[in-house]
Amino acid sequence: MTPPVTTIAEPVTGAPPAGGPPPEPAELSPRPAPLPSHKPVPKRELRLDLFRGLALWLIFIDHLPANVLTWFTLRNYGFSDATEIFIFISGYTAAFVYGKAMTDLGFVVAAARILKRVWQIYVAHVFLFTIFLAEISYVATSFQNPLYSEEMGILDFLKQPDVTIVQALLLRFRPVNMDVLPLYIVLMFFLPPILWLMRRWPDVTLGLATLLYAATWQFDLHLTAYPSGAWVFNPYAWQLLFVFGAWCAMGGAKRLSRVLASKVTLWLAAAYLVAAFYVTLTWYTPQLFHTLPKWLEQWMYPIDKPNLDVLRFAHFLALAALTVRFIPRDWPALNSPWLRPLILCGQHSLEIFCIGIFLAFAGYFILAEVSGGAVLHFFVSVTGICIMSAAAWLFSWYKNVASKAGSRTPPDADLAGGDAA
Repeated sequence: MTPPVTTIAEPVTGAPPAGGPPPEPAELSPRPAPLPSHKPVPKRELRLDLFRGLALWLIFIDHLPANVLTWFTLRNYGFSDATEIFIFISGYTAAFVYGKAMTDLGFVVAAARILKRVWQIYVAHVFLFTIFLAEISYVATSFQNPLYSEEMGILDFLKQPDVTIVQALLLRFRPVNMDVLPLYIVLMFFLPPILWLMRRWPDVTLGLATLLYAATWQFDLHLTAYPSGAWVFNPYAWQLLFVFGAWCAMGGAKRLSRVLASKVTLWLAAAYLVAAFYVTLTWYTPQLFHTLPKWLEQWMYPIDKPNLDVLRFAHFLALAALTVRFIPRDWPALNSPWLRPLILCGQHSLEIFCIGIFLAFAGYFILAEVSGGAVLHFFVSVTGICIMSAAAWLFSWYKNVASKAGSRTPPDADLAGGDAA
């Protein structure tokens, strides 16, 4: 027979033992010392910070003209690139932070926090747009080179500034390299209903996201851009990667742990990455181009980035499977000072992304005006990365000072880590 469970409140509020004296009044009874809490405090998931910081560095390098470091970015060795990393981790961290808030505080409060964050990102986008336009216009005017305005996609702004500004506020007009934040704004705006469904029916939510992705390809769903064309990153398609990240944060990653630990998964992922690498080699090596079967080329091309091609999504999944397998969350190198700059950049992703956009155009201008060869290309790239890392360190320092002063604020989705598989 299982003995009755007693609590620390029973000596005060329970009935007196048979034949014994009545208990003392509760206010006079000695209170037992509170038991220490042994609930483990979840450690920050540094892998998320590390790879989001890496994505920010890669995005900056890819926005520069082709140089030495460009050959070390992800897009030259497979179908996916840094954008997939950024969107997946954004979905993961957003679900981790605001999903917990929805559980603790309810849907209304959590939704209000999410919409507040959406507004902050939108303001950052408008600020970035304004300063970026001023930067391009100043350079184009000072050096009397209208090609800067044309290549950066702001000729329509110079012709019709009043109309273009309104379109920019509606997220329909964007200069070159400013397409990620509008996508992030739209995805975060629809996060409250996604989280509400995810907390109740996670698999159904992921299934609905997959159906929307399939419908995007079947019916050509897209958002139009100004003055013509469509969004560079179609939210109808890229939402699948964002929702998949949220699904992993809400328990999906743990449920996939056996699959990720399987040797079959390991070899399938490795084989796919090798095949994708070979295909990318054919893009740069004409001698290899004709080695691919014609039927494979017809089926595979074009590999559609705006609509998140299945080949790109599968390539990211293969990379993620190998990363989780070979880089555990207690990987000692995560505490290494050599990786600290990457981690700090990942912890302040919104600010560092905006800085990277400014630096990318500055680097583009320097490389266009000064002929310094590979040495200058390398110097510009490394200098930009150092500036981004220094800014991230400054933001982190200020955050620590403010925290010690007692001005604590709820975490934002781009600053918080979470549990992973």
